[in-house]
Amino acid sequence: MRSHFSHEIPFISHRKIFLTVSAVLVIVSVVGFVARGLVFGIEFLGGTEIDFRGTGDVTIEQMRDALADVSETGATVQTTTTEGEAGFLVRSDTTDPTTANAHAQDVASALGLTTDNYTVTTIGPDWGADTVRSSVLAFCVAIAVIIAYVSLRYEFKMSITAVVALLHDLVITLGVYAWFQIDISPNVIAALLTIMGYSLYDTVVEFNRMNENAKQLRDGVHHTYFQICNFSINEVIVRTINTTIVTLVPVIAMLLIGGSTLKDFAFAILIGELLGTYSSFAVASPLLAIWKTRESKWKRLEDRYGEHAGEPVPAPDGE
Repeated sequence: MRSHFSHEIPFISHRKIFLTVSAVLVIVSVVGFVARGLVFGIEFLGGTEIDFRGTGDVTIEQMRDALADVSETGATVQTTTTEGEAGFLVRSDTTDPTTANAHAQDVASALGLTTDNYTVTTIGPDWGADTVRSSVLAFCVAIAVIIAYVSLRYEFKMSITAVVALLHDLVITLGVYAWFQIDISPNVIAALLTIMGYSLYDTVVEFNRMNENAKQLRDGVHHTYFQICNFSINEVIVRTINTTIVTLVPVIAMLLIGGSTLKDFAFAILIGELLGTYSSFAVASPLLAIWKTRESKWKRLEDRYGEHAGEPVPAPDGE
């Protein structure tokens, strides 16, 4: 492993700052879960969603009064805009399709609207429960496979720090959804699982370089694990950034010009992609380096040569 470190970015020197920023973001996200809560779509909870379009001058108060007249007093109403036309999105806990359609028709008639002005979607409670179970199962299986693969391919410590970085990305992404009260739909769950793949890729690329560079340690050229970690991040950071940029181009296109379904997926991917890139060098790698430095081999090197831990190592004379 050659030691031309003169142009290295000292990522590991700033590990405390990175980890503090991440800890603050995670705490803010958890506060969002408690104070605001996650808003799950009817796909998870069951119920009815009525999408009113082209409602003209109808006010939200008139919509609520019309819903109350048909005994939908617990319904939530949001204003929407579809192709420049005003509308409303109504959600209720009604799970019977016949009742839901009758209520939608009565509300439309009371407001002077026709059947062309609304769409009714009803999800039964059993279907919603199945969706929740499937999502939880997919997440647990993904975590288990990640731990198994990284442990077999590299080592157990790498698998645990990789999962910590994944959870960091997912918790903060969900925190954004909690604070801004954005609905969690199956598309968002699919995006979260996709985020795990992107985040793991960036992390494993760095871990692979760290693993190879640690094996190439030579007598007479002393490196602490912090220094190996910093060197490895610098080796792959340009590729990581380029991969992220290329991946985000279609995601941003979906977010700007895609339909509502694509936008749900794209928004979560956008946040997760940025967090995944950040967490690979700011969370996963520093945590691994801190943990590895406690091993006897690396602790001895750290005790002897680590007064400038995390800083670039000058190239040997003559190189």
